[in-house]
Amino acid sequence: MIGPQSDTQLLATPYAWPHDASFSRSNTALVIIDMQNDFCAEGGYMAQQGYDISQARELIPKLRLLLHTSREAGLTVYHTREEPRWAGHRPDLSTLSGRERFRSSNNELHMGIGDQGPLGRLLIRGEKGHDTVRELYPIEGEPVIDKPGKGAFANTDFELLLRVRGIKNLILVGVTTDVCVTTTMREANDRGFDCLLVEDCCAAAEPPLHDAACAMVKCEGGIFGAVAKLEDLLKLMKKL
Repeated sequence: MIGPQSDTQLLATPYAWPHDASFSRSNTALVIIDMQNDFCAEGGYMAQQGYDISQARELIPKLRLLLHTSREAGLTVYHTREEPRWAGHRPDLSTLSGRERFRSSNNELHMGIGDQGPLGRLLIRGEKGHDTVRELYPIEGEPVIDKPGKGAFANTDFELLLRVRGIKNLILVGVTTDVCVTTTMREANDRGFDCLLVEDCCAAAEPPLHDAACAMVKCEGGIFGAVAKLEDLLKLMKKL
């Protein structure tokens, strides 16, 4: 691990981030990934599939602090929502493939996309479940990226928004670490962005998946980016 060489770098693994010590409010953005009721609230998609959402819930106070600090520091903030086939599936499920219908219901409770849950039909556009959790709701000027897949870049205008603003460094947080967060990180890395995964501000459906995702980012000298803790990131932000 290489330690920070300046006040514009963060202690991270396996290298001080950003690699070129370019951290500033003008070129760095916070990306909050898929903190939606369907993934983070009782009665949502993940809970109805039988997963423990406690770790996702535990992220919310940390992300509130990070979001507040980012806003105070003047960083650009983006929010993403996983909303298959643009802004959630159609109520008649005409946008849902047979394979995805099967996959989403392949759990002990046989609850999948389109089924009725306490927060409305699961992952259906317009239902309460697919909206962002109240505590982290976007404010005016914070773009929401509605992504039809796991990554935030495929079939969206996210890259265009980043390029127009001159963003080169991305701070990634949210759920789930092993799916949407690191898929977005890989996409960003392929496009030349320097990415930071804040490991205690992400969660997966099962802890071993979170740990494995973080380990993959760190390998080969930081093949997808760097990994850091919230405490160290907040210290850097307060220097802006």
